[in-house]
Amino acid sequence: MATQPQLVRAVGLAGLTAIAVNGVIGAGIFVMPATVAALLGPSSPIAYLLASVAALLIGLSFAEAGSLFDRAGGPYVYAREAFGDFLGFEVGWMFLFGRLAGAAAIANGFAAYVAFFNAELGTPVGRAAVITASIAAIATLNYIGVRYGSAVVNILTIGKLIPILIFITAGLIAIDWRTFALPSLPAIQPLREASLVLLFTFGGFEFASVPSEEVINSRRNLPIALIAGILISSVVYILIQVVCQGTLPNLSGDPTPVANAARQFLGPAGAALMVFGAVLSTTGTNSTILLVGPRMLYALAEGGQLPAIFGRVHPRYRTPHIAVVLFALAVLALALSGTFAALAALNAMARLLYSAVTCLAIPRLRQKIAPRKDAFRLPFGFLVPALGLLVSVFLLTGVTKTQALIGAAGMLSGAVVYFVLPKSPPAQT
Repeated sequence: MATQPQLVRAVGLAGLTAIAVNGVIGAGIFVMPATVAALLGPSSPIAYLLASVAALLIGLSFAEAGSLFDRAGGPYVYAREAFGDFLGFEVGWMFLFGRLAGAAAIANGFAAYVAFFNAELGTPVGRAAVITASIAAIATLNYIGVRYGSAVVNILTIGKLIPILIFITAGLIAIDWRTFALPSLPAIQPLREASLVLLFTFGGFEFASVPSEEVINSRRNLPIALIAGILISSVVYILIQVVCQGTLPNLSGDPTPVANAARQFLGPAGAALMVFGAVLSTTGTNSTILLVGPRMLYALAEGGQLPAIFGRVHPRYRTPHIAVVLFALAVLALALSGTFAALAALNAMARLLYSAVTCLAIPRLRQKIAPRKDAFRLPFGFLVPALGLLVSVFLLTGVTKTQALIGAAGMLSGAVVYFVLPKSPPAQT
C-alpha cells in the first residue's frame, strides 16, 4: 500500500473536553426538565444524580480503553481488539448510522430554532436553505483542517454555555428557596422511566474517543476529557432542572420549559437568549458529529473493513477529506428528506451496543495488552466495568419493540456489508 499523508495531531485537552461536552449537551437540555418533572415532580434531581453516576461508570470504561490506543475509531477499536473483526465492524457500523440519524435530526432542530428569529426561514424552502448552509459550512471547516473544526467546536461550546450560565445564575437568585422541600424517594417505576430517558440524554461523551489519531497525547488527555465532560454536563443538567422547578409553574406541561422559565425572571429578552442558546447548542452538537463521524469512516477503512477511498488523507489539509464529504452528503440527504426519523431508534441501540461492548472489553484488553505507565487503570478490579455493563443491560430492558427491531435490522445490514464487501489490507500503523 502506497504511503499517504498522515492525520495531524492538533486537538488538545480543551478541544477534546469540548467534544465530550458538546456530545452530551445538545437540544434535549431545553425540553428535558418538563419531561422529567412529569415523571418525578419535586424528586426530579434524584434521577439526574443517578443518571450522572451511571454515565460516569460507562465513561470510566471508555477512559481506560481509550488510554490504551492512539488510533482513530474509539469503541470500534476497543471492540475489534478485544473480540475480533466482526464485532468491531458491527460497533463501528452502528455508530455511523446512529450519528447520521442524530445529525440529521439535530439539523432540523437547528432550522426550527433559527425560524424563531425569522419566520421566512421556517418555510420549506427556508428550512432547506438553513439546513444546507449549516451542514456545508461545518463540513467545509472539517475538510480544510481538524484545527478549524476543533476550534469551531471550542467556540460553540463556550457560546452555548454562556446563555446557560446566565440562565442558571439569574435563576438561582430568582428562586424562592422557601418553596423547596427535601424531595422524598420516588416510586421505582417512574424513577426507572426517568433514568432511562436521562441516560440516553447523558450519552455523547464517547464522541471524544473517536478522533484519537488527531489528539495531542491522547492516552493521557482522553480519560481527563471524558470524565470532565460528564461532570460538567451533569452539573449543568441538574442546575437547569432546579431552576426550572423553582421558577416555572406547571413545569411538567410546558413544551419549552427553559425558554419560559427564563421569561419568568429575565423577561422576553431572556426567552430569546435561551432560543439563541439552543441555536448554538444544536450547531455545536452537529459540529462535533461532523468532526467525529468521518473519523469512524476513516477508521473502518484503515482497518480494511471499508473501501480504502474512505481512508484517504488530503495531502495539504491532512484530513480524511473523502470521508468528510460523503458523511456530510449523507447527513444532508437524510435531513432534507426526513427519512432520519426511521433511523432514530438506531441512536439508542447503537449507544447500548458500544457501551456494553466497551465495558465487556476491559477484562479482555487487560489480558491482551501489556500495561503501560501512561495508561489509565480503573481501581477495584473489574467492578467499575461490571457496573457499567449492568447499566447498559438496564437500558436495554427499556427499549421498545420498534427500537429493538430497527436496531436488529441495522446490525443485520452491517453483517451483510461485512460478509459481502471485499476486504482490503488494513493500513500499516
